[in-house]
Amino acid sequence: MTAPKVEPKIYTAVVLDFETGGLNCVDCACTQLAMQAVRLDNWVVLERYAKYIAPYRKLDIGGAPKRKVLKTRQALVQEDAGISMKYEPVALTYSAITMDMLCSQGVDLKEVAQDVIEFGKRNTLSKGQQCKPILIGQNITFDIGFLQQLIAYAGLMPEFEKVFAGKVDFYGNFQPHYVDTIDLGRFAFAHLPDVTSYKLEILSERLGIELDDAHDAGADVTATLNVAAVCSARLRQESGGDICIQKKEKTRSHFKI
Repeated sequence: MTAPKVEPKIYTAVVLDFETGGLNCVDCACTQLAMQAVRLDNWVVLERYAKYIAPYRKLDIGGAPKRKVLKTRQALVQEDAGISMKYEPVALTYSAITMDMLCSQGVDLKEVAQDVIEFGKRNTLSKGQQCKPILIGQNITFDIGFLQQLIAYAGLMPEFEKVFAGKVDFYGNFQPHYVDTIDLGRFAFAHLPDVTSYKLEILSERLGIELDDAHDAGADVTATLNVAAVCSARLRQESGGDICIQKKEKTRSHFKI
């Protein structure tokens, strides 16, 4: 009797980058999102996505209860209209995105959020919790904040949790599983005293990767993916160099995976 054939698992990742109206994900708007889905076994790009996001207003998505106060009719009208998200001139200049571009080419926030969910579904190639897509980005903790804003504003957090890899934290908030290419850069270059910055441009130059249109989300995603792929190739091809890892006696027989 032959053992049943086990299908190999295919792991995938979504490399992403946001352009935004500022640095604070609580007050500043998302202006552009670019994503590329990739297989982690061979780094083949499965799908690409890039959209500008139309201007939108700030939403109250819950939190601490607010103290009731008397308001004038004008204040109530302004409240109903909503508070505009911030689009700081410095941030727009940095990304070469204008308000005219967002108004004419931008897609509704909820549509972009739904696209993120569908993008993750289409690029999940094997069944099981461990095969849900992870996220990869350069300084990705910045992007995670804006991604959470995007998904929360669209009311799609339960759907997001079902599609992407991650865990619920101590406070009950879902935290997606991610890899930061800054950390990969430190793994590769922390032993070199002349490397003092791990910006995408510098990592790309060090690894021989071309970076066109820096600070455009699509170009940044391509460069970030290439940084991750080159670092992955180094891990797979090298045996550890001169580093000697001392073997220690096991103190327990089972480990959590």
